[in-house]
Amino acid sequence: MSSRAGEPVEILLAEDNPGDVKLTRKALAEGKLANNLHVVGDGVEAMAYLRGEGEYEGRPRPDLVLLDLNMPRKDGRAVLEEIKCDEDLKRIPVVVLTSSEAEEDVAKSYELHANAYLTKPIDFDGFLEIVGSLEEFWLEVVKLPPE
Repeated sequence: MSSRAGEPVEILLAEDNPGDVKLTRKALAEGKLANNLHVVGDGVEAMAYLRGEGEYEGRPRPDLVLLDLNMPRKDGRAVLEEIKCDEDLKRIPVVVLTSSEAEEDVAKSYELHANAYLTKPIDFDGFLEIVGSLEEFWLEVVKLPPE
């Protein structure tokens, strides 16, 4: 997927739950692709990271964003809307990875142009399977437009 052949894939995880961050980090470490996981704990940090502002100046541009919906300061819905309305950011694939199974969250996420919506499994094996599928599809199968 990345235009930087042979280099690790850059993934931004916007997640406020330390347990889910740990699970995601472990699942990605067990995957096939080299990746750099960057983690932010809320929506304000996510947008600062994506725009390279403040402490995130000079950060690598993510190839994929994994976005939780329920975060402090700015929720995932607002982050998704900002990403998809920004000419510089809108081509970055955003996968909603959340505990919400609410139909209105699924519908709203797709209305805001999420590229995929996944519900977090409750056990590690399920989480590993979801992240592995995510990695395979978004980072190996799909061809995306260049930056």
